[in-house]
Amino acid sequence: MMTGPLYTQPSVSVRRWLQYGMPSSASFDMMQVWDYGIRFTLSLLIATILIALTGGVVKTFLDLRLLLSDNLEVALRHIIVDALTLLAVVEVLKTTLTYCSDGRVRVTYIVDTVLVVMLTEIISRWFSGGEWHQFAMLGGIILTLGAIRIAAVRYSPAPNGAPNRAPQGAATFL
Repeated sequence: MMTGPLYTQPSVSVRRWLQYGMPSSASFDMMQVWDYGIRFTLSLLIATILIALTGGVVKTFLDLRLLLSDNLEVALRHIIVDALTLLAVVEVLKTTLTYCSDGRVRVTYIVDTVLVVMLTEIISRWFSGGEWHQFAMLGGIILTLGAIRIAAVRYSPAPNGAPNRAPQGAATFL
């Protein structure tokens, strides 16, 4: 029997549908069809993210050869940017898994993802010798995202940091 956060026991109406064919409109629950469709689509997304993450790790590992052929500083910069990009992909995976388990998207996870991407951009600009106004813009964006992150944690609808579980099939965006 399948278990886990991506599998839930089908309801009576879905089991009847699978056993006897299309149910009558009285027993047909569109929210359950929606929920199963979303879960199936997100399962495909999770598989895609895991494949991309694995490919990124392999690429980063293969970039270690730059340590032997290129300037050490250039090679290390390239590896650091690759690693930070992989961390952003991990944050996207974390957001997707949270939606599968909680039925909602958490603002803090999205802001964390964007913060990781922005920090990656700052580091890449820093290594490439960016101009001061580029750093000022990126710094302003990071300060704004930090304020959003603090507000999202402080004014979260979940009491005492406990996860606020939405009803199954319901999608909320905070």
